[in-house]
Amino acid sequence: MVEERPDLISNLPEEILQLIISMIPFKEAIQKIMVSTAWRSLMNPFQENLEFDWMQSTNLESREKIMKSIGSFLKSCQNSPQTLKLYLQSTLGNNDQLFGICAKGSHGEFHLDFSLQKEQVPCNFDLILEPGCSSFSSIRRLYLRSVSHFSGSLVVDLFAGCQFLETLKLEKCIGLQNIDIRSHNHLKNLVIVDCPNIISITISAPNLESFSYQGVLSSIRLNYIQHLVDFTLNLRDGLGHNSFDCEDVISLITSLKDVENLTISGWLIELLCSAGVIFERLGFQFDKLRELYIIDPKISRKMHDSFACFLNITPFLEKLFVEVDEKSRPVECPFIHQYWHEPHLWMDYATVKCNASQLKYLKFIKLIGFKSESDQILFMDLLLHKAVNLKQMILTSSESDSWMVARIPQSQLKYYSKRRYTIISCPNTDVFIVLIEAKDVA
Repeated sequence: MVEERPDLISNLPEEILQLIISMIPFKEAIQKIMVSTAWRSLMNPFQENLEFDWMQSTNLESREKIMKSIGSFLKSCQNSPQTLKLYLQSTLGNNDQLFGICAKGSHGEFHLDFSLQKEQVPCNFDLILEPGCSSFSSIRRLYLRSVSHFSGSLVVDLFAGCQFLETLKLEKCIGLQNIDIRSHNHLKNLVIVDCPNIISITISAPNLESFSYQGVLSSIRLNYIQHLVDFTLNLRDGLGHNSFDCEDVISLITSLKDVENLTISGWLIELLCSAGVIFERLGFQFDKLRELYIIDPKISRKMHDSFACFLNITPFLEKLFVEVDEKSRPVECPFIHQYWHEPHLWMDYATVKCNASQLKYLKFIKLIGFKSESDQILFMDLLLHKAVNLKQMILTSSESDSWMVARIPQSQLKYYSKRRYTIISCPNTDVFIVLIEAKDVA
């Protein structure tokens, strides 16, 4: 019989537990609470019943009641994470309905989740978020989930009171079409994830440093942003119900010319090339770009041709990551022959390779989710050709196996044993790709 270990945490004084939980991030605090009943008792949820008509809940009086409840909740739990459940009590005599769950973490972290809200008919809506009076000055990081047409006005009020907000995240907001963030000087991080109806995003935040977007293609405008360092545009859900606007995408790409870290969907680069864009004629280069992350459902010939053209405007790139994400929604790019497109685009591989600029500063490449397909092999060969000072290339399969990658001419093939190495022939070339298992290198 296995001897049970004593629960040392349960024996700690409540004051010490409160101190510990107040010093760790909110998500970790939740995990700790699930382990021990002693910790769980520190986060007994508050409950607030707000008595007003469910059908008229967006009026000013009702919104003020909720803001007052949130304000009281924030003041009542200054030193430890707590939750607040908001129930709406209808004047029509219906049962109370759970409206939202608020959770306050340490270090100014605040979560507001409307995912349990029962909305009969989802409606499209817009959000205009701008600062106002400093009602919730303690909130530094605001996480909003499942905001709807019903709760949108409350979010506007909440954001207006967060005068010193540094981080904002919007997630799974069904029906949200247009969002306009007119922020103050404190907002540094913005994340928008899985809002499937989004059409346009306008951001005016002068000190924004990081913006991450995941979802469908949307129109993104960055106004008066001069300190952006990290930008993520993961269009894993494809076009959605939106259409591709070449001029709009070029405008966005131009506004990103000073970023240091860029994540972008490969099919968007391919679409730009198909539309006739010549990257070297855009009038700028990504001179500050040091790390580039490309995500695409597949590596096709058109994709790696387009990508080779894009790399020509990243002269100081140091690290490159390319991920084949088969869960992403593929976007078929039209095969258009236009006289103004990249001069070597859609030609034979030898021509593409010959016209590819060298990347003298590229030292590290990681390829994720690759398979032994001809287009992917040629892509590896192209990168090995461009990165003249490369120190390391790592290939990771979908099964998480890893290999070091080397490119050798046929004349040196005899020095590599097929029993120890995986040797792949590059189509239409006299070179071979050698894969060396990472564990052998270690």
